[in-house]
Amino acid sequence: MCYGFDGQAALKRSLSGTGASRRGLFKAAGGVALGGAALAATTGAPAAAAATTATARRGGAGAGVKHDRISIQLYTLRAAMGGTPGPATVLERLAQYGYEKVERAGFYPAFPDAPSLKAKLDTLGIRASSSHDGISTSSAALQTKLENARILGQEYVVVPFLISSSRSEWEMWADQMNAEAEQARRWGLKYGYHNHAHEFTTKLDGGVTPWDVLTSRLDPKLVHLEVDLYWAYTGGVNTGAADPDQFAIDVIADAPQRVRQFHVKDRDAASGDMADLGTGVVDFGRIFRAHRVEEYIVENDTPDVTPLTSAAVGHLYLDHVRF
Repeated sequence: MCYGFDGQAALKRSLSGTGASRRGLFKAAGGVALGGAALAATTGAPAAAAATTATARRGGAGAGVKHDRISIQLYTLRAAMGGTPGPATVLERLAQYGYEKVERAGFYPAFPDAPSLKAKLDTLGIRASSSHDGISTSSAALQTKLENARILGQEYVVVPFLISSSRSEWEMWADQMNAEAEQARRWGLKYGYHNHAHEFTTKLDGGVTPWDVLTSRLDPKLVHLEVDLYWAYTGGVNTGAADPDQFAIDVIADAPQRVRQFHVKDRDAASGDMADLGTGVVDFGRIFRAHRVEEYIVENDTPDVTPLTSAAVGHLYLDHVRF
């Protein structure tokens, strides 16, 4: 979830009144939060056994995520960016963790526009390769969005969230996204849409869902999908799928649009809450084997310990996951 969207409200809806509460990252004596392979390198045989178990659960010892395809959605870090330690320090820490890409989520008082943010990122060797920007309210807003993306050197612009119970409104939005995507292509940009769970569960006129409307109406030559794996998995849970991982895989495989980006976000088994990568139940190895993408974007709207901890754990997990 994502910039421009009320994550806490959506999370409450997705939990369907279970009464689940937040929990600590290390409640199970560390679990696999830092990845079995990383622990094995530092703690010897017991960790090696844990690594074997984690590797089996996460998809074997095959290929991994290429380092230059790892990114993070800055919405994960909004509390730290907007308060303490502040955006400059947060971005510096991301560089220390090994991030070379971020997905932008607006601007900040210290970096209020595209040139100032790019100047800071350039000093750190980080590129804002993608952004979450709402569907444009005017031609001038679209122009600004595309200009900012060009200045920052982005490859993608992504609409983060839309919601309605009206089929005609979803159809209108799909048509507008096609038109915006045509303009984005002229700027050398790829234009995408990011899902949540409600696209799979809301029933519209004619018994179709918003996902049905979007995938049938968005032009595959112009618009790609940024599939949020937590929300696709949750869509499977909320529709009663026996295998939510397979539901997510089918969402990807069945869409006429190309899936270019993943939001890689885990789900706690007990609460259904979002979780730091490697601590939950989403079988990323299985999903990654089924479909490879251009960007694997770490995200956790409700960080388990601190936003920076989620960022560090996320990068380390993607560095070590095999599929």
